[in-house]
Amino acid sequence: MTEIRDAATLDLLRRRRSVPPMLLSDPGPSVEELDGWLAIAARVPDHGKLAPWRFLVIEGEARGRVGALIEATFSADFPEADEKRRAQERQRLSHAPLVVAVVSRAGPHAKIPEWEQVLSAGAVCMNLVVAANAAGYASAWLTEWFAYDRRVLDALGLDPAERIAGFIHIGRPREVPSDRPRPDLDQIVTRL
Repeated sequence: MTEIRDAATLDLLRRRRSVPPMLLSDPGPSVEELDGWLAIAARVPDHGKLAPWRFLVIEGEARGRVGALIEATFSADFPEADEKRRAQERQRLSHAPLVVAVVSRAGPHAKIPEWEQVLSAGAVCMNLVVAANAAGYASAWLTEWFAYDRRVLDALGLDPAERIAGFIHIGRPREVPSDRPRPDLDQIVTRL
């Protein structure tokens, strides 16, 4: 059997790193690029073929609308917050030209453990990150407080059992921060 190696993919995975949304800018991907990445993202282990995830594409003016929702929710809890702090919340999804929310639809199933469904949604997030990076974009997979706030989730149209696995911010990097220290394999690997 011939061994197949994809050095470019291995190199991408070795050097991939998150770029904070504030360092991402236009241009964003085309509809065709994004559709291709979403198809790649959906090619993950999915025991039972449940597709226990879905996508919310947040771009253009939708970033401002969702940002206003985030700000209103924040302000309801912190009415004393000043305009600078409220603006921070309002602009959460406005830095990158594209944000894709990966929604986990994991739930009880007769044969497929919910945990496997949750892991599948996480794999979707990582596939989307890798696809965007392979296409020359940069990304950040974040959640933040509003990913766990039921008022925000309801306003985004999530069902009561759905959760956000991640907001994937995608754009062109204005700069790439230096790499962070990575775990020492001796500290995280046990060989049996």
